[in-house]
Amino acid sequence: MSLPRFFVAAPLALGLHDLPEAQAHYLSRVLRLNVGAKVQLFDGSGQEYRGELTGVTKKTVQVSLQECLEGLPESSLPIHLGQGLSRGERMDWAIQKATELGVAEITPLFTERCEVRLNDERAQKRLEHWQQIAISACEQCGRSKVPVIHSPQSVKDWQADVKADLKLLLHPVAQPLTEHATPSTLAFLIGPEGGLTEDEVTQASQFGFQPARLGPRVLRTETAPVVALSVAQQLWGDF
Repeated sequence: MSLPRFFVAAPLALGLHDLPEAQAHYLSRVLRLNVGAKVQLFDGSGQEYRGELTGVTKKTVQVSLQECLEGLPESSLPIHLGQGLSRGERMDWAIQKATELGVAEITPLFTERCEVRLNDERAQKRLEHWQQIAISACEQCGRSKVPVIHSPQSVKDWQADVKADLKLLLHPVAQPLTEHATPSTLAFLIGPEGGLTEDEVTQASQFGFQPARLGPRVLRTETAPVVALSVAQQLWGDF
């Protein structure tokens, strides 16, 4: 039987630790774990720690970490996903599934047809929300490192700044993704619900992005990263 496994936003090491309030509340009040319960924790460093709870109250939980293990290796293909912003659960789904599929970095993008508008305060709240989605996905899928979720930015700024051996723009009229040579690093650009404009596609090519298609059907914005990452991991990564 697998141990309850949780991310802790603090450096871990062997020995006694008082868990942060959020994790303490979840273990004690939601899961109702008691002293002696076995747990497995990770802090994003790539290490996993096994131990047991040694103190549990309504607000605090102390854990004794007794064993350090190497975590699940990251994909051999670092992938940076530039995802056009979409509404509500569609964006959440894209981030959750991209995390499960081994993406290294995600940048939400403002595009011309993007229907989401965020001021600084809302953008920060959404970023925190997306980071928690990625953490929860790591807890579920076994990843020991949490992908980096960058603050939302314009598609032009991201195109100019992103570094990758191969940069691909998903487009329905292009050569298949499978025809590209094996890259050492990869960046995917995926448009929002209304797709990218022709000007944005032209702009992307000026920054070194090559169009690639996944098949004969047009995919929804939240479906496209799932398929693209799956194919890339099968061709060049750890699938």
